[in-house]
Amino acid sequence: MALPDAITTPPSTAELLNRITALRGGLDTGRFDAMVLTSPDSIYYLTNFASFVHERPFILVVTAAGSLHFVIPKLEAPHVLIRSIGAIDPVIYDEYPAPAGRGWDDRLLSLLPGAARLAVEPDCPLFVAERLRTAGMQVASSPLVEDLRMVKSAYEIGRLRHAADLVSDAHARLLAMARPGLPMIEIHATLSRAMTAAAIAGNPHLNLLACDFAAVAQPPRLSHDPHNFTDLFMTLETGGPHVSVIACRADGYAAELERCFFLGDVPPAAQAPFAAMMAARETAFSLLKPGASMAAIDHAVNAVITDAGYGDRRLHRTGHSFGVTGHEAPFLADGYDRTVVAGQVFSIEPGIYIDGIGGFRHSDTVLVTETGCLSLTRAPDQLEALVVAI
Repeated sequence: MALPDAITTPPSTAELLNRITALRGGLDTGRFDAMVLTSPDSIYYLTNFASFVHERPFILVVTAAGSLHFVIPKLEAPHVLIRSIGAIDPVIYDEYPAPAGRGWDDRLLSLLPGAARLAVEPDCPLFVAERLRTAGMQVASSPLVEDLRMVKSAYEIGRLRHAADLVSDAHARLLAMARPGLPMIEIHATLSRAMTAAAIAGNPHLNLLACDFAAVAQPPRLSHDPHNFTDLFMTLETGGPHVSVIACRADGYAAELERCFFLGDVPPAAQAPFAAMMAARETAFSLLKPGASMAAIDHAVNAVITDAGYGDRRLHRTGHSFGVTGHEAPFLADGYDRTVVAGQVFSIEPGIYIDGIGGFRHSDTVLVTETGCLSLTRAPDQLEALVVAI
């Protein structure tokens, strides 16, 4: 697989048409007449439109042919027309709430034949599904769009590579600025600003409503609790393990890079769990290739951690996927029995967490190639390269 250059431009009409055609292929099995989409991520994937989603519904209707029908509030109509790519039929309703006959549901039902067989997403809001059912529609949950998003096109890989470059550059800056006493809020302010500026430099017309930039690092007193960022003023400390989290969604495509690092020295109690984490990580990289079972990869990684004596210090799966979100299917998780396919993109992030010592986790954004896998993110990962002199 030739790795595309980093891409910052919006998708072409042809790129989006390929996605829509593939989705229609799923509808053509004869089970559904149309698909009703409410997820902002699915709507972005098919139209390039992203907005702040509030109480006013945005609903995309995909039928077997023709334009996509996009049920939208009047307030957002100009924005939809500016940002959307491809053939979109805007179906505008007045407001929410609205008088009888002028609401989102009236406009939606006008697009659908009576007794239609409709696919909705697994996370479709209940009020939408129930309104369709009360109108006599047959409604069934289907992961058609989620399944399509699992394998990335060359364009998407280029976009993910751009996001990976942003977090890689930010992580290099983090290691360069790391020192005892550095507060997390300064890390976030400095690096999120740098990633935002770089993303805008790459595309001055990007949609900031499809962007998120985050940069934090937990000190050893909290790094055993991987999502604990409650104290914005907590500071880095001598020793470690610290765990960094650099993540972004740059105009709709996401990546992350995380490292376990140390300031000045490595406490003796940290050496064995760091080595165990690295062994688990190396196992994941060696097994991630087309044809492998996602469940079997996680099972093997967990066995490495357990055999090292840290089975009760494991809190999460080996990895998740990236695309138009930072966490999406498929997953490298025991019990998730799907087969790895070239073009999928995963995090590889086995972790060990020990209260009183700290957390041990690296994470990279990793592309599955025809023969194995390749990290799109870049940062040192060996212990000696992650000890910052102070």
